[in-house]
Amino acid sequence: MMAAPADGPLDRMWSRGRTSLRVRVARLRSKSFAIAQCALAAGIAWFIAADLLGHQTPFFAPIAAVVSLGTSYGQRLRRVAEVTIGVAVGVLLGDLLVFWLGSGWWQVSLVVALAMSLAFLLDGGQLLVTQAAVQSIVITTLIADPGAAFTRWTDALIGGCVALVAATVVPAAPLRRPREQASEVLRKVAALLRAAADVMVDGEVDHALEVLADARQTDYLIQELRSAADEGLDVVASSPFRVRHKGGLRRMVELVDPLDRSLRSTRVLVRHVAVSAYKKRAFPSSYPLVTRELAAAVDLVADELQADRMAVAAQPALLAVGMATAQVERSDALSVEVVLAQLRAVVADLLMLTGMGQLESTDALPPPR
Repeated sequence: MMAAPADGPLDRMWSRGRTSLRVRVARLRSKSFAIAQCALAAGIAWFIAADLLGHQTPFFAPIAAVVSLGTSYGQRLRRVAEVTIGVAVGVLLGDLLVFWLGSGWWQVSLVVALAMSLAFLLDGGQLLVTQAAVQSIVITTLIADPGAAFTRWTDALIGGCVALVAATVVPAAPLRRPREQASEVLRKVAALLRAAADVMVDGEVDHALEVLADARQTDYLIQELRSAADEGLDVVASSPFRVRHKGGLRRMVELVDPLDRSLRSTRVLVRHVAVSAYKKRAFPSSYPLVTRELAAAVDLVADELQADRMAVAAQPALLAVGMATAQVERSDALSVEVVLAQLRAVVADLLMLTGMGQLESTDALPPPR
């Protein structure tokens, strides 16, 4: 039977495009609540300022609400304060300069310089400085009506208050994401270990290189884990209704580093397995067996974290693998010995996910014979 033709450049480009589209859709789905929250807050801010208070075209209210909320949960209270103060500074300076000097290109330059300078003197963040400059431009060029200064500042305050209330309403999804992402990292570690065990047995160089290429594309998993952990902490910091989750999230954050190290150790293991396959160096028969046992133990850890539990139940399986690494045959080939060392490193890192400390997890592994 004739072999199927290899994918051409257009096929590979189309495949990357589909993958990129999936990533973008997933990103949109993860931000759908924040988008809906911003949209609703903008509408409510306009309704309060225009319909309840009777302000004429209160566009500062929805602008302040959207800018204050943003699409991330971090530093929302600070953003509300910076937007409100920034708008106040910009409106005040814009109104004063229009009243004294009129409007024109040099007045715009002057008011932007003064607004940003004053924002820096107030020790404001980047958002405060930017808002001060933007609002001063709007006042100087579009709304040269000093009599409406208080109304515009009130609109900004309304938007900030609506954003502040909306910020306390957050979904539970960001609180689940850290443990779900941690479980995904561990599933990948287990898959790489099983693939490496297969290469130890068959010695296929092409297969080894495919596994190595897969292992080298795993950095994004840790990046997403750190992002998920940070977002979870931001949620409990911005919402009084989620404070009870702070302890569990902080414990999850403490697991990020050992998860990162275990994935890195697995990548090193895969690389040396590939080197051994390339150089036709055979592994002792016990090595793939121990590697598969470790993959099974990693899956147990992933199951526990997925269920929002400290992986204490997986500790006996990990300790059994650690004991086995001390009893396997030794090899004269350096790349094979490095694989053994990395197996032990993965076990030690994963034991930290079961509640052990760093030194305790290392001491739990008996020295190789």
